[in-house]
Amino acid sequence: MSVINTNIQAIAAARNLNASQEMLGRSLTRLSSGSKIVNPSDDAAGLAVSEKLDAQNRRVKAATTNVQNAVSFVQTADGFMGGMTKILSRMSELAILAKDVTKNSTDVALYQEEFTALQDQLRATIGGTTSEIGGTTDIDTPLGAFNGITLFGANASGLTVTIGQAVGQDMTIAESNLRQDDMLDIIDQDASGVYALSVTDSNAIADITGAIQQVASERATLGAAQSRLELASKTLQVEYENLGAAISRIRDVDVAEESTQYAKYNILVQSGTAMLAQANKTPESVLRLLQ
Repeated sequence: MSVINTNIQAIAAARNLNASQEMLGRSLTRLSSGSKIVNPSDDAAGLAVSEKLDAQNRRVKAATTNVQNAVSFVQTADGFMGGMTKILSRMSELAILAKDVTKNSTDVALYQEEFTALQDQLRATIGGTTSEIGGTTDIDTPLGAFNGITLFGANASGLTVTIGQAVGQDMTIAESNLRQDDMLDIIDQDASGVYALSVTDSNAIADITGAIQQVASERATLGAAQSRLELASKTLQVEYENLGAAISRIRDVDVAEESTQYAKYNILVQSGTAMLAQANKTPESVLRLLQ
């Protein structure tokens, strides 16, 4: 049928051209943004899944930070206790030297002076209240602290660290209370601030040896906690990497594939434009019937 008012071929060509232009625009947006999902309608289910995975990935990243900070906490505590071991070793040496019968009272007094100085260092590092370690004043801000957290005080519940992204994925770092047992015998003072233990006491070597063992046991406990934290950190890093890969497969555009689609739609737009021009010329044949 030859008509003038309605050009079905032109309408169809225009519809196909609009569709090709829309697809070309989407392809161009994907390539320019690097994202496969530009609008929720592109992949509604994929968008929902990727959002859930992204939230999980953020929690994994936060847990990794928590674990790494906990490792720093444990390493700081172990560093202080390593210094304590050296101090205690020197104190045991002084206690043996003070028992030398060839030393006069002046020599022994010099040993006692160094012995007391080392006790002061241990006391300042461990800290505590007068009810815990005696003395005349509380040591509220001991040297042994990490970000305001006392390292060597009493904390029956320990320090709970989140080592995973889900609820309940925690571990506890046991307390390292050095304000008790043999260490307390070394740093304890009476009400006038005088140490209960001196370099010449008969039980000095036994107390110091016990304190060395006490510190060694605490370091072993912290070492076990550090090993677990380091393993958790590695696990979280692998989880973070794999979650990122899963999110990428859903969201990120495959440039090679999309560039092929872009070339396809670009050609379709050009051919559609040409065919629309041809379709618009079709009614001209009707004029020949009027001549």
